[in-house]
Amino acid sequence: MNISASNVILHSLHYSSEGTLQCKMREGELPISPSIDDFLMKLHKTYQSKTNKAFASFITQDEKEGSFYPALMQEMKGTLDFVSFSQKVATCLVTELQKHDFAEQGILLISKYNWTASNYLLIALLQNHESISVNEDLELKTSQHIETSKIQLVARIDLTLLERDPSSNRCISFIKGRVGRQVADFFLDFMGAKEGFDTKIQNKVLMQAVDEFCVRGELPVEKKQEVREVAFEYCKEQLKQGEDIDLSSLSEQLPDAPKLEGSFYDFVNSDFELEKSFPVDRSVLRKLTKYVGQGGGVSISFDQKHLGDRIQYDAASDTLTIVGIPPNLREQLKRDIDIVESPVNAQDAPF
Repeated sequence: MNISASNVILHSLHYSSEGTLQCKMREGELPISPSIDDFLMKLHKTYQSKTNKAFASFITQDEKEGSFYPALMQEMKGTLDFVSFSQKVATCLVTELQKHDFAEQGILLISKYNWTASNYLLIALLQNHESISVNEDLELKTSQHIETSKIQLVARIDLTLLERDPSSNRCISFIKGRVGRQVADFFLDFMGAKEGFDTKIQNKVLMQAVDEFCVRGELPVEKKQEVREVAFEYCKEQLKQGEDIDLSSLSEQLPDAPKLEGSFYDFVNSDFELEKSFPVDRSVLRKLTKYVGQGGGVSISFDQKHLGDRIQYDAASDTLTIVGIPPNLREQLKRDIDIVESPVNAQDAPF
């Protein structure tokens, strides 16, 4: 499924020789073409695949000149053209970058596009990278390119949802990034927003709900494993497709628990605080069918189905017994044990 772009513009953020962050404004939109749509589709796919996204809602309607929210409202109502709107966004972004003292520069992309019956506004600060290629005359040629698979400073606004429900806690999404809370604060201040729900927490609550559903439904071991595996496969497929977890769709795939009234969806709605839909968190997802733990120099991970079969746990002695270890681990252990049991004779050892 492809996207359909309606507006695209680029501005350039760079530091002057005096160390001042400046913005070179483009005066017109880029003409929409197949190459533009292809470029935006790559950005969209990269963004969809990111699992470190956070969600937010607008909290301010500050009318000061150049602020983000009123400019967006004017653009959506048609009282401000897209170019002027983008220039106000660029000015607002530079101001916030200076406040937070972020040493960020690059190409600011602002675009409106449609995907799956919803309109979106994408704001991304992209980095130019140098690459070297060989031309037809076998000469080295240096050129600039944008790496669409590596994006960090990105925010996306669901314009359709914002118009339908301005107070929605997920109309804004953005990538938190690896530098931690500072990036989250920066985007929230930049857009005049507050954080909505935490994707990782939503996924953890879902995992808890699946376990509780099995326990309260008094499902036998085999049925519990089936429920976990069905939930895991559903979430994995959603992640692969770049789609959210939809509780109603997930519930339709899970078997009912005879000891409980209603479906999994009914069970979740009555006892757990979960959004109707939310993105998949890859790090939480794997814990649905695996036991994972580490500490004190030991890291252990195994499929839950092996517990009670190949792997036994003795709670009294806090001991795991593993029958049939992985072949590659076995070879490492045998090699090192042979070295310990057959040390090199000192007099035969090389200098």
